[in-house]
Order: sequence, then C-alpha cells, then structure tokens
Amino acid sequence: MDIDFGKLLPLSEATYYVLAALDEPLHGYALMQKVESMSQGNVVIGPGTLYGAFSTLEKQGLIEKVSEEERRKTYALTSKGRRVLAEQVRRLAIMLQNGQFALAAKD
Repeated sequence: MDIDFGKLLPLSEATYYVLAALDEPLHGYALMQKVESMSQGNVVIGPGTLYGAFSTLEKQGLIEKVSEEERRKTYALTSKGRRVLAEQVRRLAIMLQNGQFALAAKD
C-alpha cells in the first residue's frame, strides 16, 4: 500500500502524540494521561481535541476502534498509522540534526 505522505504530513504536535501513545490500544482518558506523561507535561490534550482527532485519524485509516464497552471506546494504531508515524519521526530526526548543527555553529 502506497501512502501519500504529502497529504498526511507534517503531523500536528497533538496528532503526533496521539499516534505515538497508541503503541498499545487505549481509551480516551488513558490516552490523554499518557500523552501528558510522554510529553513531560508539554502537551495536554482535552476531550474535544482528542475526540476530534480520533474521528479524523479513523477516517484517514491511521487508527481503528478495537473495542467499545458502554461509552468507553478503545483505539489502536493501524499499520498505515505506524508507517505515517515512522515517517514523521524520520522528518523530526532531520530537523533535530539541523537544529543542533545550527546551535553548535561558531559565531
């Protein structure tokens, strides 16, 4: 399956963390907590943002609902989502390398 990364990338910071947190299936509240922990408190996702992201990411085929009990829906990363996340990580590594180079440059 070919992926048009140009239509999906770059990911917003919140979307990046949603995909990264779904290395295991999670429901919304657990995901919000994990994102805040993973980002060391730098990213806090509210319910409105999260459920909007879930809807969009599910339509794009990046995540899928794996279970639903009462009102608690659990989502997991799809193989397409994993590939998009990997491409975002590759892009971020290049950005990090260039930023470190720029900051290390002598005046």
